[in-house]
Amino acid sequence: MTSPASGSTLSVLYRGPLASCNYDCPYCPFAKRHDPPELLRADRAALERFTAWVAETTDVRLSILFTPWGEGLTRRWYRDAIVALSHLPHVDRVAIQTNLATRVDWLADADPASAALWATYHPGQVTRARFLARCETLLRLGVRFSAGIVGFPEHLAEARALRAALPPSVYLWVNAAEGKSYTPEEEAEWTDLDPLFGYSVRPHVSLDLPCHAGETAISVDGDGTVRRCHFVKQKLGSLYDGSWRAALQPRPCVNSICDCHIGYVHLKPLGLRDVFAGGVLERIPAVWPLPSPAPSNPAGHVGLGTFPA
Repeated sequence: MTSPASGSTLSVLYRGPLASCNYDCPYCPFAKRHDPPELLRADRAALERFTAWVAETTDVRLSILFTPWGEGLTRRWYRDAIVALSHLPHVDRVAIQTNLATRVDWLADADPASAALWATYHPGQVTRARFLARCETLLRLGVRFSAGIVGFPEHLAEARALRAALPPSVYLWVNAAEGKSYTPEEEAEWTDLDPLFGYSVRPHVSLDLPCHAGETAISVDGDGTVRRCHFVKQKLGSLYDGSWRAALQPRPCVNSICDCHIGYVHLKPLGLRDVFAGGVLERIPAVWPLPSPAPSNPAGHVGLGTFPA
């Protein structure tokens, strides 16, 4: 059986059938969607099967990112999975994309050396004060997290206020709004908040370029189907019969462009694995703040400590 090279870690992006969300963001197709009880039961069973596989697969170092279509942390089984997986010695990282709608005190039971959150602030869905209160708890618990926002013009003032309120040690990322073209002035405004915004603002030509996806990173569906990434439909095998192992190999991208962070972060020519070394899955740069002029941070910011390494 083929496994990742000695000393390397296999990144696994897991997405089960869950598609419900408690927010109704106008730009999201899953806004205020309610999953029926049978789908929630199927999602829980799928996640528990995946968690058991992770616990049993001790011959591979693993880093796991949950990328649910909806909001996972409103479901207890995702919280339980993160806590359990964070304590496994062969799991380097377990993270999830979340809107931070739920309390995060449960992370006190997780290992802060491996648990992490990729948190998105959605103005209009939650108050800034409430989002910042969640961030304050994460800082107090020593849990790694990044915070971010979608770069709509109407969100700029909130983004600036969020950046001013967060400690400089917390990376604030900005996702380019889908379908929006930014003027040079607009791009500069967002880049003042996120120096790495340039990677998000324009799609990356990816066809035939080498990518870590399918070599040291895979995506997994709820039924165990393994693909190189979420954006390539070709199947590499099944997680649960071991067929994925023989499929791991260097391979070029088959898509014309890649315009999502969880995809293009693995494109080898971009070198973003180095930029985010140690924090690829939770979207935290290896060096932060970057060695460049930083936004001002007036008194009254959240927390006083430095970000945990």
